[in-house]
Amino acid sequence: QVQVVESGGGLVQPGGSLRLSCVVSGSFSSISRMDWYQQAPGKQREWVAGIATGAGAVYLDSVKGRFTVSRDDAKNTVFLQMNSLKPEDTAVYYCNALLRVGFFEDHHWGQGTQVTVSS
Repeated sequence: QVQVVESGGGLVQPGGSLRLSCVVSGSFSSISRMDWYQQAPGKQREWVAGIATGAGAVYLDSVKGRFTVSRDDAKNTVFLQMNSLKPEDTAVYYCNALLRVGFFEDHHWGQGTQVTVSS
């Protein structure tokens, strides 16, 4: 059984910062990549940023220069540092982990964490 758990969301004023965390636990061989998605009210879930094992981070254009994704492989954790937050960043943020189990890979989602940017 695999668990993906996000944390760190909350209410922040425009221009503020938040740091989201995503911890993966359970039975798997390795983590191939981890990605962050956002889903605003009434909109489809959208990819925001990701980082693959042995590769650099990639970002949605609208968050480049403001968001930074990083990994702590020893703790099976990925972080999303969000700076200069804007009201349009308001969304539920989900972590997706692509995990290898034997010869197979499978995606696992967390439950999401709410980020609200408002004055």
